[in-house]
Amino acid sequence: MKETHDSLTHAAAPLWLTPCEGGVLLDLHVQPGARHEGLAGEHDGRLKLALRSPPLEGRANAALMQWLSTELNVPLAALTLVRGAGARIKRVRISGVDASAVQARLARAKKKEQP
Repeated sequence: MKETHDSLTHAAAPLWLTPCEGGVLLDLHVQPGARHEGLAGEHDGRLKLALRSPPLEGRANAALMQWLSTELNVPLAALTLVRGAGARIKRVRISGVDASAVQARLARAKKKEQP
């Protein structure tokens, strides 16, 4: 079931963003091989992210981590792919940040992508 509200701008943490010890967990639905790269709303309670990189030899996972590092302004070392290395459904742990900071940075990334 696709959700239609924009939880990037809501004050409460969305379902796809879970606080954990020392950081947050981010649940994603990744669309590799897309024409455009960036946030694409939500899908089944997960943040949807389109990536240009193909799902071959870990390229999409590397592109995902690089995109998150850049847009969230965190070092690559702060990101850990917890689940979903070979799937579209992924969980990433982001160390050293809180849910509100991640939510605000993703909202800025989405605004930056809009024409």
